[in-house]
Parts: sequence; structure tokens; C-alpha cells
Amino acid sequence: MKLATIQRQMARAVMTPLTRSERMERRSLAPANRIIKPNDRLTSFERLEIYNRQYWFRVLDGLSDDFPGLRAILGDRRFDAVAKAYLTNCPSRSFTMRDLGSRLEAWLRKHPQYAGGRLQLALDMVRLEWAEIEAFDSARLPPLTAESLTGRDPGKLHLRLQPYVRLLDLRYPVDDLLLAIKHDAETNVASNAINERQRRKKSSVVARLKLKAVYLAIHRLDNTVYFRRLEKGEFAILDALRRGRTLERAIVAGFRSSAIPAADRAEQAAAWFRNWSSLGWFV
Repeated sequence: MKLATIQRQMARAVMTPLTRSERMERRSLAPANRIIKPNDRLTSFERLEIYNRQYWFRVLDGLSDDFPGLRAILGDRRFDAVAKAYLTNCPSRSFTMRDLGSRLEAWLRKHPQYAGGRLQLALDMVRLEWAEIEAFDSARLPPLTAESLTGRDPGKLHLRLQPYVRLLDLRYPVDDLLLAIKHDAETNVASNAINERQRRKKSSVVARLKLKAVYLAIHRLDNTVYFRRLEKGEFAILDALRRGRTLERAIVAGFRSSAIPAADRAEQAAAWFRNWSSLGWFV
């Protein structure tokens, strides 16, 4: 048997979902006998089952660690169902655990029934939590300097954002919710009573969360990820630059429906750009 064939059969068996009792499916018995030798303590099936169970325990824990906000919105039982269904449809294809949730937003859009009546709220949280992961470990390029812009024509100038900067337009203020969840986790005391009170508190907060347009930049500074609320015009300019618009066209887009008086727009745009540049967002 060729090595590639063995690898494919091994991967298929390892990624087969566990039974309700968290054991390996009996249908993996035949593949186990083909590719795994027994030893004096374990059968082929038992040896393969170790890898099957450890794969699922690890990826389920990893997804839960990466998406605590989604778990708070859906509740433990529904989140566990989402995690198992998602990882069954979208098994790990990367060498790193970091990429586990890369397809979760798209998957949830195709399977809205898993979110119950909180689909949009769940999608907003998934987008935010994945953006946080990307902001944490995406590249940082040498930032743009003021000298490099001297004499450039705004009508022809294209600015790029740092790879780690992520822009989100959200329908719910899930950034506040996620920060509260993280704060609770950091101050958590190992007590069942306290944990139960925190779960009830999270459920209450989620239930009270109301529609509110939020424009957000997720960025990194000194190896820490921050959420920064943006005004609608700020977001429009940055988003236009991200999509390849020239500086001139981006500024026009930012003030297209703005209530800021025309006489004050140049000063406002300059203030925004000073702030963004001080954070090193442009390359």
C-alpha cells in the first residue's frame, strides 16, 4: 500500500466523529486492521481510537477557546452542536490550530438553523473573534512615513492598510460583550456557584443586547489586540482604501452622507489621518 493511501485512510479514520459515548465508530475497525498493527496490549482498533479521540478532544477544546463569545451567545449545548457539526463538515486542513475557525462564518451562513433565533448576533461575534485571531498574528510591515507622501497627488495616491488591521461593520455591539466575557474569564474563581452566576449573567446580557450599528477597527499594538470604535465616515474612508480606492476617492466616500459641514471636513479628515498614522496603520 502506498504511503499516500495510508495517510488518507489514517486521516479519514482520525477525523471520523466520535460516538455519543466519545468512543471511535465501529466502522473504523476495517481501516484500523489495514493500517495499524496490534501490540501485546492493544488491538489495532484500540490503538487507532487513541488518535481519533485525541483529535476530537483537541479540536473541540481549541474551537471553544477561540470563540468564547459565540459560546456565550448560543449557550453551551447549542455551541457544542455547532462545533461538532462544523468540524465534521470542515475538518482541520492546516498544520496549525490557529486556522480551525477560518471557515466558521461561511459555514454558519449555510447552516443558520444551528444559531436558532440569534443568527445575525452569532455571525457578528464570529466575525469579531476571527478578526481578533487574524489581527494577533498577521504580518506587520514598515509603516508609511510623512516624508514619503510629500508632493504626491491625492488623486493618484493609493494607501494600503497594515495586514493586521481588520475592519468590521456590525449590527450589534458585540465588542462590548466579548470584552466583558474576557474580563469575567480573567477574574474567574474556581467555584461552581460563581461560574453558574456568571453563566446566568452572560445569558441576561446577551438577551438584552439590542441592534446598534458599530464600526470597528481591530488592530495590534505591542503584541496586544485592541478594538477601536470608528465613526461612520472614518470607517468609510479606511474601507475604501482597503478596497484599493485612491486617497481622493476614499475621502469623498467618507463624507458622502456626512452631517459634518463642508467647511470642517478637511480638518476632520486630517485629524483622522493623524490618528491612524500615529498607530502605524498605513504602509
